[in-house]
Amino acid sequence: MKICLDAGHGTGQNQSPARCGYFEGDRMFTLQRLLQQELEAYGVTTVNYNRDIEIFPVVNAMFELIAGQSPYKSPTDMGVNMAGNCIVDDAVCCEASRKEIVRRYYKCLCEQKITGTAKESERYKLELLMNQAGLTMGAREVEKQAHARSEATGGAPAAAIELSDGTVITGKTGPLLGATASALINALKYLAGIPQETDLVSAAAIEPIQTLKTNYLGGKNPRLHTDEILIALSSSAASSELAAAAMHQLPNLKGCDVHSTVLLSSVDSSTLNRLGMYLTCDPVYEEEDRKYHKL
Repeated sequence: MKICLDAGHGTGQNQSPARCGYFEGDRMFTLQRLLQQELEAYGVTTVNYNRDIEIFPVVNAMFELIAGQSPYKSPTDMGVNMAGNCIVDDAVCCEASRKEIVRRYYKCLCEQKITGTAKESERYKLELLMNQAGLTMGAREVEKQAHARSEATGGAPAAAIELSDGTVITGKTGPLLGATASALINALKYLAGIPQETDLVSAAAIEPIQTLKTNYLGGKNPRLHTDEILIALSSSAASSELAAAAMHQLPNLKGCDVHSTVLLSSVDSSTLNRLGMYLTCDPVYEEEDRKYHKL
């Protein structure tokens, strides 16, 4: 059994004429949350629904303009009575929600680490969500594999990618590639059916890029970032069928989870985001005394 809780008003609505600063909407939301906690403590599944009174006339008018009439009679009819039609697989939706809670918690911790600014209220809310959902850091398979790879290499940075079939591919920090770039290439090899020991981009092709970075562009880190290894891979694809096959697998990385045992640079984070991948990082620097990224 599921119970849908409707607070009845939006926050900041229905200000009391007798008491300054008192809004009925705020109080109803508080009561809604308390009731939800009480019901869930007794094993009753609840769904929160908050009616958007202001948008209903707009949606209603749009339906009348397009279809001649609106299928909704009220805001409640628009939301509560139709909400069930939006979910076709409850288990999938629940799992996606749990993953998103974990991602947001990691994001909050990483932002605190990078900026040095405490966001205790946000962190507290996310910790409550984690506890309510029975979630813990390090429990996902992608995190376990990343940490295992790091431990196997003496604590060096490592990364792992969980593919759509559940396979987890890892990468470690090496003389040519960073851990995330290594994991990315290894994942593309797996998807293309290419043996892991195959070099898609030769060391001879990578070394000139490293020289450019360190000798001419003032970089301190010779290892290739994710965007740089993808550019090198695309160059190799012109003369290598295997590299071309790996390149064609890039769309299959969309929606995959990635976990790094250290904070990544903005370049790596941006590249993974553009690939449609979901990144989480442990809130630690590769070198704690440095507190910034080598470019």
